[in-house]
Amino acid sequence: MPRRVSAVLIILFALLLRPATGDEGMYPITELSKLNLKAKGLQIPVSEIYNPKGGGTSLIEAIVHLGGCSASFVSPEGLIITNHHCVFGAVSAASSVEHDYLTHGFLARTRAEEIPARGMIARITEEMRDVSSQVLAAVEPGMDPLARAKAIDGRIAELTKEAQAKLPGKTISISEMLPGQSYLMFISTTYRDVRLVYVPPRSIGEFGGEDDNWVWPRHTGDFSFVRAYADKDGRPVDYSADNVPIRPRRFLKVNPNGVNEEDFVFILGYPGRTYRHQSSYYLAYEEEHRMPWVADLNQWQIKTLEELGKGDRAIALRFDSRIKGLANTMKNYRGKLDGMRKLGLTAARRSEEAALQKFVDADPARRAAYGTVLADTARIYEGMAARFQYEMTLDNLVSMSALLRAASTIVAAGTGAPATTPPGRGANPFASYHEPAEVLFLQKIVSMAAGLPEGQRIAPIDRWLGGDFSEENVRRRVEAAVAAATVKSQEAVAAAIKQGPDAVARSTDPFIALARDLAPLQQELRDERTRRTAELNKLSALLLDARQQYLKKDFVPDANGTLRFTFGRIRGYSPADAVIHKPHTTLDGVIEKTRDEPPYDTPQTVRELAKARDFGRYRLPRTNQLPVGLLYNLDTTGGNSGSALMNARGELVGVNFDRAWAATINDYAWNEAYSRSIAVDIRYVLWVTEKVAKADFLLKEMGIGG
Repeated sequence: MPRRVSAVLIILFALLLRPATGDEGMYPITELSKLNLKAKGLQIPVSEIYNPKGGGTSLIEAIVHLGGCSASFVSPEGLIITNHHCVFGAVSAASSVEHDYLTHGFLARTRAEEIPARGMIARITEEMRDVSSQVLAAVEPGMDPLARAKAIDGRIAELTKEAQAKLPGKTISISEMLPGQSYLMFISTTYRDVRLVYVPPRSIGEFGGEDDNWVWPRHTGDFSFVRAYADKDGRPVDYSADNVPIRPRRFLKVNPNGVNEEDFVFILGYPGRTYRHQSSYYLAYEEEHRMPWVADLNQWQIKTLEELGKGDRAIALRFDSRIKGLANTMKNYRGKLDGMRKLGLTAARRSEEAALQKFVDADPARRAAYGTVLADTARIYEGMAARFQYEMTLDNLVSMSALLRAASTIVAAGTGAPATTPPGRGANPFASYHEPAEVLFLQKIVSMAAGLPEGQRIAPIDRWLGGDFSEENVRRRVEAAVAAATVKSQEAVAAAIKQGPDAVARSTDPFIALARDLAPLQQELRDERTRRTAELNKLSALLLDARQQYLKKDFVPDANGTLRFTFGRIRGYSPADAVIHKPHTTLDGVIEKTRDEPPYDTPQTVRELAKARDFGRYRLPRTNQLPVGLLYNLDTTGGNSGSALMNARGELVGVNFDRAWAATINDYAWNEAYSRSIAVDIRYVLWVTEKVAKADFLLKEMGIGG
């Protein structure tokens, strides 16, 4: 091994093994009392953040899980602040060529003008209970992994049902916090009537677009306001003109003075998933197979959709939300891959595991309990790598085709099998349907299926193509099938399901026929993944247990979509030699980047206000600048978008929306040297709302006087 590589591995190995200190960790709310936060800089009691004993409200009741994002209440009238990109899909769905809210923004000056944010729900966590002992009581010694997983799932279902009966109207969920060790029950209220209040123009809310995504310095006004509604008795109900704004038990105080460098800050939010306790075999699978494959396919889809939408805003509107989701994932994966390679993360984890294996083998009892854990894990991932092309292609046959997705839903309804709904697409496969795009996407994925090696063929596709895998035949077959399809709307899907299983079995629709043929293969893949996941979960629990013994420390659970706390400082960093990033950006940077075309087409109002230095109460007194972006060393990941950034007193000072490029690796390894997250400064939020939108009434609602 070259000396330089060896040195890098030694350094990284040391970083990975050192105890969690300072600001690292997305902590479960139940762990806050163990963190000595007063010594770190928190100026309010921990019970003010979360009080498990009850007797008053706490800040967690102001935190909202909004779709796949985080958000927070900022007024007693149900006003919620989150990111612009978190409401992007709802704004896109509400837009038309005549009312292009995505481009020009949206502002409701009265409650009557607020419009539904379609597809958005607001969930507020109210209580957490440790149910580990109740869940694990279902596990018996000697259970094989699949039986163990089924027993745990069954017990979770029972506990959920029991809690639901005792707490009608509440949302009950139980999450595994540490594999095979700890489980928490979350009790929440879910509001289904969410409405748009103020969304800035895209030229503010998405300033910099994909060019600036995942980078610093950042100058994006990534914020929006929505409002949650309930019936007159405060109960969650579907949209109705008779509904009224909810009265949250707690809302955040907005601090218009912002924060300064090295100030203590913290975030409460709903981070998605991290994988810091996974094996080197998982990391290798991600680095060598899954992420490059997905990133490349997303890049192709983005380019195709952008070409189709050129010159026709009506068509482009259908694709905007889809492109944004694809691009965000694609760039995120490119950043992760870059970080994994630069850090040699997989090699470092293998070095750690080699040392761990020596520790295990040194003791007969440990060897009996953990001796084959790493070898068994390696065997599973080797099998996954061998089947990778087949599994990904089978998955994407459905996810890339609206018609096949709809047909699969119809077939599943007739057989009782699970339907396939790709993440982020929602229940309606025709929300962004465009037939030319459908044809091109189908041609792409069918061609990929036609190119699979022997032993990994998808037989229904081979039959569909009649054994002719040429590009011309793929094009001809796809075009003919799309032309002959009878189910091309959500209404047609509902009608087909209503006709019953016999009609589905007799249908000659080419996509329903193909979905019928694919269904056994999809079920087989689901069963294989269930078995595989059960075995990996057991191995992960054993690996974690062995590592805890080896390192003599406890671990912060990986993020899993549940409410978490992270803290740190407003702080810049140096990502490369001679490069220093300060922790604030300003409106001067917006103007420096401004051009007369997207994604840097700053509105004229903003340009004029900047020229006049009309920053009002939000100016930085020493420099006469307007702050825009904030950088800090908190531990965040996907799902933290929209999270409230709070100061030491629990006041809102920013809205988290991104990470710096080097921090995309956070999902696998966190380090203070390179892990930085990004928020829009609350002073920029308020300035845009007051000076650009002329929406002073929203500031008054938030308790900010003139």
